[in-house]
Amino acid sequence: MKNFEFNITEETQWCPGCGNPSIRLALKNALDELGLGMDDVIMSAGIGQAGKMPQYIDLHAFAGLHGRSLPVATAIKLANHKAVVIAEGGDGDGYGEGGNHLIHAIRRNINITQIVHNNQVYGLTKGQASPTTGHGQVQTFAQDGARSKMMKPLALALTLGAGFVARGFSGDVKQLTEIIKEAIEFKGYALVDVLQPCITWNKVNTFKWYKERVKPLGADYDNTNLDLAMEKAMMWGDEIPTGVLYKVESTTYEDQFEFLKNGEPMIDRVLNPLDAKKIMDRMK
Repeated sequence: MKNFEFNITEETQWCPGCGNPSIRLALKNALDELGLGMDDVIMSAGIGQAGKMPQYIDLHAFAGLHGRSLPVATAIKLANHKAVVIAEGGDGDGYGEGGNHLIHAIRRNINITQIVHNNQVYGLTKGQASPTTGHGQVQTFAQDGARSKMMKPLALALTLGAGFVARGFSGDVKQLTEIIKEAIEFKGYALVDVLQPCITWNKVNTFKWYKERVKPLGADYDNTNLDLAMEKAMMWGDEIPTGVLYKVESTTYEDQFEFLKNGEPMIDRVLNPLDAKKIMDRMK
């Protein structure tokens, strides 16, 4: 079985010091350690620096519109429910433009993993405040400080009923690798929020800033306790918990369809036009 390898045929467009290469390494390690091959994994990506991920790692992928990685990932999963499907993008892509899709992906509990590169800024558009930018934080296009309150994406996901909610840090590749592995193996929608510095456009939430604040959850932490998970999800400031905050499986969207649960993937089925005609005749 072929292991995943970096796409070394072209240089990345990420800035030196960006957290994206570390996230890429953690993702590669996770896929390798799970023993997955090229034909097992499909990635759906949005637009932005995080959305470049499928260009720099050797896997099947679809690059779509800004904020639309989740609906594409949903379609891929329903077409091939045996595939490992990963939706990848930044905080603007996943929580801003893609915020509405986030809500409904969680509500459906489709069996996909969403990895959000959270640098708390719109990097591609040169420093606009994103949904996770701190209230009052000065940015390129918010010289008087961001006027909107900071979004707490993990708390939102828990409120909506997400079964797997985690946070990692690009500066801890070992922990992030384990988080991504758990997310992929989880049966249901899994959110992995990854804190990372934007060395060019975010001068507040730097690598040093995160390093001084992130604190991995202890071995005795109970990630089946929703109240405790919500408490950790709301923590932000001098201490930011990292790890799997919540992990409880429930029936997935695709398992509610018998023809998907116990049948072959849709892409492997032979289409018989007469079957469609029978359905249309019954609707007359």
